[in-house]
Amino acid sequence: FAFPAEVRRIIYTTNAIEALHAKLRRAVRTRGHFPHDEAALKLLFLVLNRTAKEWRMPAREWHAARAQFAILFQDRLNP
Repeated sequence: FAFPAEVRRIIYTTNAIEALHAKLRRAVRTRGHFPHDEAALKLLFLVLNRTAKEWRMPAREWHAARAQFAILFQDRLNP
């Protein structure tokens, strides 16, 4: 409870993160074996790029949270 409600809502939103992790796990599990680490990284890169194209809307509370972040961390955010 150290942060305002708007910030907590953004920080603790795990549905989007879990959905992304599920897509990455599914891609790795489907492929199964990788000849080297670079092949796995390429696959994850492609999955992330494809997933990024599907993202349409920011979180509903993002504008209020961004204002709170600007107040709390004014030295870290660029205007």
